[in-house]
Amino acid sequence: MLLAQLLDRAGTGMWAASSVLYFTFVLGLDAGRIGLMLGAAAVAGIAGSPLAGHLAGRFPVRSLLIGCHLLRLATLGALLVVTRFDVLLPLVAVTYLGDRAAKALEMLFATRVAGERRGTYQALSRSTANAGYAVGAGIAAAGLALGTPEAYRALILANAVSFLAAAALVWRTREPRAEGRVAAGTGDAATSGTGDAAAGDAANGGAANGGAARADAAPGRTRAPSPWRDRGYLRFVLLDIPMSLDDSVLAVGLPLWLVVHTDAPHALVPAFLVINTVLVVVLQLRVSARFEQPRQAAAAVSVYGLTMLACCVLLALSAGTGTVVASVALLAAAVLVTGAELLRSVSSWELAVSLAPERARASYLGVAGMAMSVQKSAGPLLLTGAVMAGGPVGWLALGAGIAALSVLQRRSAVRRLDSVLAPPAPAATPSPSATHAG
Repeated sequence: MLLAQLLDRAGTGMWAASSVLYFTFVLGLDAGRIGLMLGAAAVAGIAGSPLAGHLAGRFPVRSLLIGCHLLRLATLGALLVVTRFDVLLPLVAVTYLGDRAAKALEMLFATRVAGERRGTYQALSRSTANAGYAVGAGIAAAGLALGTPEAYRALILANAVSFLAAAALVWRTREPRAEGRVAAGTGDAATSGTGDAAAGDAANGGAANGGAARADAAPGRTRAPSPWRDRGYLRFVLLDIPMSLDDSVLAVGLPLWLVVHTDAPHALVPAFLVINTVLVVVLQLRVSARFEQPRQAAAAVSVYGLTMLACCVLLALSAGTGTVVASVALLAAAVLVTGAELLRSVSSWELAVSLAPERARASYLGVAGMAMSVQKSAGPLLLTGAVMAGGPVGWLALGAGIAALSVLQRRSAVRRLDSVLAPPAPAATPSPSATHAG
């Protein structure tokens, strides 16, 4: 599975580095149409995670993941022969939907296979993914250096072939039998009924709702709880969106801020990606080992907020400070935002699993995957439309906002964990007087 992810991400790295240039120089699309196409694709990608989670409760995850790889193989192959914009628009949208669905299914598969060691698997997965992106970007750089239409098409074709190879590797991977349920993780309730009841109590905050959850979880009832009716879990997913803004800060905020508001050399931009890739590959396992338990993951959320606040402060201070000072501040900000990414990848993954009722984890994790998809759509707009316009004050406001929301997310997660992981109450025993009276 890790090798399949490596090939998948290598292909995605090639696509990310070459797709906009392919649409521009080979297909002749203007910036407006490219923006519309990528925006529609990002919106379509939001539906990928919940759709995958819904289907994973009914079909084998391995088969669905193979289907996602083959779907992207077909759509990218079609891109090589399609030139009409009205056909390209849905093709690219379906490609992004399949991409987000595949990532959600990989998460589900890893949770099922790794069980209590899911944190370690997530760390390996993150390191593998970043290595794949780096390999793909390197291959793309060689193709883009040629700059010919044939070279661009070869990169798109190589990306499509990577999905075929990934599908073949997943097909050879054995999926454990779990009778439609994801394996329980550390600290989960002893039975699915107890876990679901506690989750319902935490989500809805009342005895009546808790009683309904317990009734749903009673033996003989097959109806699983719905994440769309679980206010506590939806709150976690909603707060997880700003807890993922490190992605947009690294990809959009740092480069644009350097170019527009600082005197740092433009050649520094590739260093941000290098720093990020190297640190993730080297440190992800160590960070995951320190925050692998649910309560540790909740604590990591607060550390994430403070790290992002420090990163935003450095970005605010880098404006108008000269070449050397700005360069040092931006490089330090790249290190901090990568540290935030390491913390987020651990906390988001572990809490998404631990806060979900055991017997409905597939649908719950599908909804949790929407947080990153929404962030990828709204994050760049937030940075370019509000933060950049506000200048240094905009960065300070963003950092303070993320730090405040991280405290709220941590408290909310801890309260839900207290309910989900609480031991079941002992059964009531008749008093001696009652026994004597009987």
